[in-house]
Amino acid sequence: MEKPEPFYRLSVSKQKTSSEIINEAKSVLRTLRTRRPFTPAEDQRKLFGSGSSRAPQNRPPSVFSLHASSFDLAESRPASGVRLSPLDYKPILVISSEDEDSSVSLPKPAVDAAEVRKVSDARAQLFRRTSQGDAFPAKMAPLDHHEEKLDCEEPAMMSSLHRTNDNCLAEQRAYTPFNDKSEQLICNEHSGKPEREDVLKGTAGKHLFQLKGESNQMKKHGIVASQPSSIGWKRRLTGLEDDTRTDESEEEKSFWHMKVLPILHELESEDNVESLCWACTKLYQVLNEGNMLGKRFKRRSMLLKTLYKLVEIDSDPLCLKLAKIILSMKVDGKNLLGACKLAFKVCRNGINDYLIQNDTLLDCLLEVLRTEDLQKNNEALLYCLGAIKFMSGNAVLLNEMVNKGAVEMLLQLMKQINSIKENDSHFSSLGHLLVQLTATLRNLADLPQTRCQLVCSGAVSELCVALEQRMNDKDVCTYIVRIFSKLSSYNDFCAALADCSRCYILFLALLNKHQKQQDLVIRIIFILGNLTAKNNQAREQFFKEEGSVNTLMSLFQTYHELDLKEEKWYHERGREEKKNPQHPSKAEDVLIKLIRVLANLSIHPSVGAALAAAHHVVELLVTVLEYKSIEVCEELVINAATTINNLSFYKVKSSAVQDKKLRIAEMLLKLLMSNNMDGVVEAVRVFGNLSQYHEICDFIIQKKIHKFVIALLDAKNQDVCFSACGVLLNLTVDKDRRALLMEEGGIGK
Repeated sequence: MEKPEPFYRLSVSKQKTSSEIINEAKSVLRTLRTRRPFTPAEDQRKLFGSGSSRAPQNRPPSVFSLHASSFDLAESRPASGVRLSPLDYKPILVISSEDEDSSVSLPKPAVDAAEVRKVSDARAQLFRRTSQGDAFPAKMAPLDHHEEKLDCEEPAMMSSLHRTNDNCLAEQRAYTPFNDKSEQLICNEHSGKPEREDVLKGTAGKHLFQLKGESNQMKKHGIVASQPSSIGWKRRLTGLEDDTRTDESEEEKSFWHMKVLPILHELESEDNVESLCWACTKLYQVLNEGNMLGKRFKRRSMLLKTLYKLVEIDSDPLCLKLAKIILSMKVDGKNLLGACKLAFKVCRNGINDYLIQNDTLLDCLLEVLRTEDLQKNNEALLYCLGAIKFMSGNAVLLNEMVNKGAVEMLLQLMKQINSIKENDSHFSSLGHLLVQLTATLRNLADLPQTRCQLVCSGAVSELCVALEQRMNDKDVCTYIVRIFSKLSSYNDFCAALADCSRCYILFLALLNKHQKQQDLVIRIIFILGNLTAKNNQAREQFFKEEGSVNTLMSLFQTYHELDLKEEKWYHERGREEKKNPQHPSKAEDVLIKLIRVLANLSIHPSVGAALAAAHHVVELLVTVLEYKSIEVCEELVINAATTINNLSFYKVKSSAVQDKKLRIAEMLLKLLMSNNMDGVVEAVRVFGNLSQYHEICDFIIQKKIHKFVIALLDAKNQDVCFSACGVLLNLTVDKDRRALLMEEGGIGK
């Protein structure tokens, strides 16, 4: 009897090993990729974005006004708060009408009720400051009524005094009086030029006349002033105790009078903003040249008071110059806060980015971060970091930050914040600071060099500590999760994050706590998808965390219901489909990334087998195929089909896929009939696994799916042909079905 010919002939090839066969079979298991969640840029620069969880009344303001009063004019008083010892000599204030210089008379402006009140208020302020040891020595002789009035008069109300007396000019150069109230500088350093008229305002003029009266009285009584008395006069003229704190060399004194003082006079008298900016530029250069930046030199307070007064001028270019100089002077306390707010105000306007790029304000702010005490100056650091955050939105400044070591400074600051425990009184306010810090790191994370620094410096563990401590602070959690979302797309950082075993517990805790916060949930799910995409250990570790699958299923159910409500909303308004099927809705996007996690987890043999037997998991996947059309959301449907394909690979007892195989086949048929080639290929892949069951083979023949599969052999796509061959190969196991393949020309193809 003639031996029957096989209905097809195998080409002679090398026999495959068992491991090769297993690996080839496993190659049908695939991980999924997806887009990173989109984060829209804030339309306005603020401390806290529009989506902040902080109520406006519970957070520091982004908009505020700054005045000279925002600064502490007595900042230079001794740190101990102890009053300086008064001088032994008690001056006698007498201005004789017979004095040789008495021909120069003081102007007497008209007095009205408003001026009387102003004088009274100023007098009260004067005595308050005197009682605190801020203004004048304790044994200073009282001023008479007219002198008090002049001392408190506003500069705008004072008449100009034209002086040409050589003696007065000499005294003016020697003492350069500066009064707290009027804040006027009196100087004339151009003695070599034709003499010009000087304008004396407020108490400056008064003190010069007072000085002459006292000098004449001393001569009359034969008293010669000693050096301490001379210092006392300067203290009295300027009202600055700081003058006694630092010895001044002749070189410093000469440098001050020749270089610095003329610029301060220019700042006092100039009205043009552009000229003021240029004067500030010169002042910074001169101070740097004289090594006066950051130094508590003799006339530092006089300099700072002049700058504080200019804050009243509403000009961002000028405020930029002022902030840089004030910060460079290493101010502290209220003045540091004011300077940081000034910088924040300038940086808040993106139009100023170009000005900031061409200045060194960033260096000053980074120096504040590096040197200032966290708990003592946390509000100043808040606005300092807020300004740096705004700068990080500019590509040029962003690169400059990295090059100047901003990443290391921010991480060091984060370590300090993390060391403050929840029972500490500063814990809450430091949360505001941490929002600015993490938002800045998020922007820096875009740069490759930043990623390397974060990996090498152990940033993952610090970020996880902050995440754990601030679990109730949605703003902080969101920014940290955004950092992880960006960086986990890269293999090196993803590996570092996977090695932090604590992260899985934290992510699950966040998902359970903020389940309906879509912006937070979607990023955590995206991170988990990245962690499980290539790391088998990460798949196993996450799966073994208590409640991991239940948490995913709870989210799945929540966002599936939200998606159904949205579809119902469209249907009720007479629109069958959403406007833009290319962009999934928020609920769809969560489901896409959640199903991706399930697909990636199923690559692990034991995890995949467990998921295949989890009926609630498979049920939700099948539900997606039932209610969602591929034309509406392609990625969601294909992800669901791919996950079912991965789970159908595992032949386990009580397999949920096996129990629902005919229901799944019905959904796959709908996918085969679509015009989406990716959907067709995915459906054929699932049929390749399910066609091992006789019921599915009968379904394929009954629905004439085999004809469609044979037609796919003509496709030039290798994946399509491979999947189609798998289905046909399973059909030929039954001899009764082989003839069907020959009739349709399948063997020839």
